[in-house]
Amino acid sequence: MSEGAIVQYVGFVVKALVREYSFFVREASSEHREFTMTIATEAFDSHRVRYQDAADICSRKLHRELAVYANHPPETNYWISDAELDDYRDSHSPKAAGKLYAPKAAREF
Repeated sequence: MSEGAIVQYVGFVVKALVREYSFFVREASSEHREFTMTIATEAFDSHRVRYQDAADICSRKLHRELAVYANHPPETNYWISDAELDDYRDSHSPKAAGKLYAPKAAREF
């Protein structure tokens, strides 16, 4: 994505089977373009994605597409795949912490 592009999150719409997240991309030399990212409602119901993470997931996908296509992707509508949801969850899950305390030494009586 070049420096001249500005990505603006517009909001989302809840539909029967999906949630659609809308973004505007603006460049100095042109008018804004609208992009829609879609996540299946089932992904939320099955806890594969949290509602509060959805806009970030969509934004990251849009930024990747803009970077690959020099700010002019051939599509304006994208589905967020199960693999993308899994990648996001894996990269944002807290890592298992080690034990905070060492186990007590065995006592001899």
